Amino acid sequence: MKDAAPIELPAEAFAELETFYATPPRAYHNFAHVQEVLKHYFAAGEGAGWDRPVEPYLAVLYHDAIYEAGRSDNEARSAELALDRIARWLPDRKVDAARVAELIDLTARHGQLRADQVDRDAALFLDCDMAILGAEPAVFDAYDRGIAAEYRHVPGWLFKLNRRRFLKALLEKERIFLSDFFHASYDAQARANLRRAINTKR
Repeated sequence: MKDAAPIELPAEAFAELETFYATPPRAYHNFAHVQEVLKHYFAAGEGAGWDRPVEPYLAVLYHDAIYEAGRSDNEARSAELALDRIARWLPDRKVDAARVAELIDLTARHGQLRADQVDRDAALFLDCDMAILGAEPAVFDAYDRGIAAEYRHVPGWLFKLNRRRFLKALLEKERIFLSDFFHASYDAQARANLRRAINTKR
């Protein structure tokens, strides 16, 4: 069935996840972000198909569960949490927990990886998380404002400098999206959004 989860988590696990994604309060990396990434996960399943759908699904759920803007270990800590919770909530379901953790760890390298450095499912998973770049302009702009709000503890000039550098590096890449599915669907809009955002940060 369309949009059917490939594995079922108990209600307590989802309630706990919502708590994690609300701590600390976040303007973008919250549970609404997870729900948006899940939409892309299901769309990728329909349009491209997952080789092993369970592990990317769980990686979507846990990939930003631990997040403090500016910390370099968010992904590693989220991966560790996923390992712990898979053991707790899904002990008999034969989930490849190490693969879930691997996918989450890869999100620390957004914008640095090439398509030939990841397998097919990893490319789709990473693109699900980055699909916001190819959203409609108003949605992209809300995302951009949310990121800025999460980094309000950083001096404004420094945030603009680093953010512009990151966005410009993405725009200069031959491929923004690693998978053919997301490349075909979102590349043109992503480039338009990135150009506009870069120009506003001069």
